[in-house]
Amino acid sequence: MAVLVRVPTPLRRLTNGQGEVEVEGSTVREVIENLDRQFPGFKERLLDESGNLRRFVNLYLNDEDIRFLEGIETKVKDKDVLSIVPAIAGGEKV
Repeated sequence: MAVLVRVPTPLRRLTNGQGEVEVEGSTVREVIENLDRQFPGFKERLLDESGNLRRFVNLYLNDEDIRFLEGIETKVKDKDVLSIVPAIAGGEKV
């Protein structure tokens, strides 16, 4: 089943500038694995050495944070949307 993956600007160099790509998979983990097969470099940016989601990366499946679902083992359905959202830190204290 194909999932639409929304790619943030900093990672679009891996997808040849594409902001959205379709990727097969039945879980978020499978989508990440297949995304990395199509566009090498994604897995190391999204998952740590233990295969867990990196702390500074947020993944939303149809606007729901996967950390509040089943993490990277969350099941996906055809036409679901997986958004990669890098955490943003910094700024000025007001």
